[in-house]
Amino acid sequence: MPAVTADTFTLPRVPSPAGGSTRWRGVVRTVTARRQLEGEGFEVRRPFPGMDLSAADPFLLLDHLGAVEYGPGEAKGAPWHPHRGFETVTYMLDGAFEHTDSTGGGGLITEGATQWMTAGAGVLHSELPPQDFVAKGGLFHGVQLWVNLPKSLKWTPAQYQDITAGETVLLSSDDGGSLLRVIAGDLAGHRGPGVTRTPISYVHATVSPGARLALPWPPEFNALVYVLAGRGTVGTERRPLEEGQLAVLGPGEALSLQSADGQDYNGSRTGWEVLLLGGLPIREPIARYGPFVMNTKAEIVQAVEDFQNGRLGSTAPRPVPHRTTTDTALGGEDATEEEPG
Repeated sequence: MPAVTADTFTLPRVPSPAGGSTRWRGVVRTVTARRQLEGEGFEVRRPFPGMDLSAADPFLLLDHLGAVEYGPGEAKGAPWHPHRGFETVTYMLDGAFEHTDSTGGGGLITEGATQWMTAGAGVLHSELPPQDFVAKGGLFHGVQLWVNLPKSLKWTPAQYQDITAGETVLLSSDDGGSLLRVIAGDLAGHRGPGVTRTPISYVHATVSPGARLALPWPPEFNALVYVLAGRGTVGTERRPLEEGQLAVLGPGEALSLQSADGQDYNGSRTGWEVLLLGGLPIREPIARYGPFVMNTKAEIVQAVEDFQNGRLGSTAPRPVPHRTTTDTALGGEDATEEEPG
């Protein structure tokens, strides 16, 4: 898992919250990701949706792609498909993905890089492994996060951000035991490169075996911890959490994590790899159908009609959206509406 690495002792330090008055966030629940197929038939692990969406607001979906070692000709992706009403954030750790969209945005997402696509009013895009990777095979590992947009921003024009590995803000924990990669949001005054329309924090941490990671966290944000690899504990109650599991934390102003003493990642790397996610809840009704997330069922019907009539872009053929596993997870055959949490 190369992503971005650095000597933690040369990086700016994030002070550990101190004092007996600190309100530490406890674990409300843990979720084990479900395995299912997406796109052309690649497997993802999905911790949400599936749980109460109000606990994840403003996040809609988290897909963990891999880690998988593809043989020659085995790598698969997601051909042209539409989106409206939210943002997709794809972060690559190993391998590569090629993004193309109907606005002209796109590029090659390689190890440690992030592509941030604001679907907004609507866009068509594809996400495919590059042909040389398909031909040769190799280790593939990434994450895609869906971030909701509030009603006032759902009709914003589609946009694309390419965040290179070198633009990621690198920090160290107070004791140097953890490497923190800030992709978006603010961590102790250090702001990541991602331009967010919905206020969020997105951090990838590598916690050395046996090390404790204690961080300040915005009290107005929710807090989620997802394990990419390895094992450890979360919260002052030290709730166990391992690869493919998500912890939902309660209110407070600080996070506490502890890496297990022994770690092994594919026999080649030590360290507990976790994603730290937080956001300001939108608390608006949600209507969802597959690749569309709006506020009302009528808006979903309009999105499907706009897609079928070519109003979301003209780069790709536009068949009627078929029922996929994502459609099932996000509402199935009929659009559904949810009240804010």
